Amino acid sequence: MSRSPRQPRPRRQRGARESLLSVILGFESIVAFLAGLSVYGLRALPQGIEPWWGIVGGVTLGILMIVVSAFTRYRAGVIAGGLLQVVVALGAFLVPAVLIAAAVFGALYVYGTIKGGALDERNATLAAEAEKNGD
Repeated sequence: MSRSPRQPRPRRQRGARESLLSVILGFESIVAFLAGLSVYGLRALPQGIEPWWGIVGGVTLGILMIVVSAFTRYRAGVIAGGLLQVVVALGAFLVPAVLIAAAVFGALYVYGTIKGGALDERNATLAAEAEKNGD
């Protein structure tokens, strides 16, 4: 018996918002891990809490960001990503320099959400017009 080769499944079309937010969360996951290392190295956790919890927190936050980046096509995924931005900003209570990263990535996340959504709407309008005109 001869088996016919499987045809690869066509890739799903990704929107601009989904792509932008996925990239932003992916890069921010690296920053979250490095922030966890900073919390560990500076022993910034309150008295009585082992310093290695800083690494655990950074790794956990980084993994959550990577997981959420896979769901940014859904509204719940976008909201979860925004909540992760708040968690990173709260890290500034432990290491104040984290506030700089939180501000930069938070601004990028808001920009990606707004501008990516606008691009997606524009592309949908152009596609509908092209379909209507028979192009």
